[in-house]
Formats: sequence, C-alpha cells, structure tokens
Amino acid sequence: MYKIMVVDDAGFMRKMVQTHLTKAGYSDFVEGEDGQKAVELYKELKPDLVIMDITMPNMDGIEALRNIKAFDADAKVVMCSAMGQEAMVMEAIKLGALDFIVKPFKADRIIQTVNKVLPL
Repeated sequence: MYKIMVVDDAGFMRKMVQTHLTKAGYSDFVEGEDGQKAVELYKELKPDLVIMDITMPNMDGIEALRNIKAFDADAKVVMCSAMGQEAMVMEAIKLGALDFIVKPFKADRIIQTVNKVLPL
C-alpha cells in the first residue's frame, strides 16, 4: 500500500484530500502543516507521494520541494495552489513537481492525478 503525505496549513484541506483518496482506495496517510514539517517527515518516512500546498507558513511549498528533491531526486511531489499562482506553479514544475492541482479541489482531479502517479 502506498504512503501519501498531505501537506497544507489548513487542517480541513488535509482531511478533504484524504477523504477523496480514501474513497479511491488509498488508506495510508501522513499529515504535515507546513513545508518545514514536510521536509522532516519526508526524510523520516519516505512517503510514495507528497501532495503539498504552495503557500504555507515557516517554509513554503516551493522551498520544501527544493529540499525534498535535494534529499531524494526521485521524490514524487504534486503541488496544490489557488488560482493566480501560475508563476509559482511553473517554478514548482521546473524544480521537479510532477503535476499541480488547483484549489478549490475537485475530487475527480485529485484521484486522477494520484492514480497517474501511483497506479493502484
């Protein structure tokens, strides 16, 4: 079973992503509330996929992505962002993010993206 780390400073967003993915058959989740925690948890647990917000306190998603990729070049990371953050999304893709999901989330978009990265 795949381990998926969901990183967002909003707890309800983390829960929403997990709820959608649980319905799609995924069940092993780790949560982080900012980029700093994401980097620590990644190094400790090596999840199969990271779904991470861009805008967070302490360390944003771009910096966390940079750190995770420096630690593990093969890390699978999907970024989340609100509309209007195209420049940051492009930066994330350049740094190695596999995809991005625009907030507000649509359940089928999250599931489709995760299934593409982690086939069940």
